[in-house]
Amino acid sequence: MDDVARISEMEDILDKTKEALENLHGALDCVEDLQDDMGQLFAYYGSEVWFEDREMELPPDVKAGVLSEDLVYDAVTDARDAAFRMLELATDILKNRI
Repeated sequence: MDDVARISEMEDILDKTKEALENLHGALDCVEDLQDDMGQLFAYYGSEVWFEDREMELPPDVKAGVLSEDLVYDAVTDARDAAFRMLELATDILKNRI
C-alpha cells in the first residue's frame, strides 16, 4: 500500500469514527434525558397501581402497551443489556484494546 492510499484509508476510518461517536453521543444524550422518566416507568411496572390499572376497562382506542407484561419488561432488560454493553465497550476503549 502506498502512502497516499494509506492516508486515504485512515481518513475514511477517521470520518466513520467521528460520525459513529457523534451518533453515540446523541443517543446517550437522549437516554440520559429520559433517565428519570424511565425510572418512573420501571417503578410503575409491577406495582400495585400497575395491577389496578390492568383491571380497568379501557376504550379500544387507548394505547396501553404499558399494561402488558412483555413490553415494559423488554424495555427494562434492553436498558440493562445496553448498560452492560456500554461498560464492556468503555473498558475496551479505556484499556486501549481497540
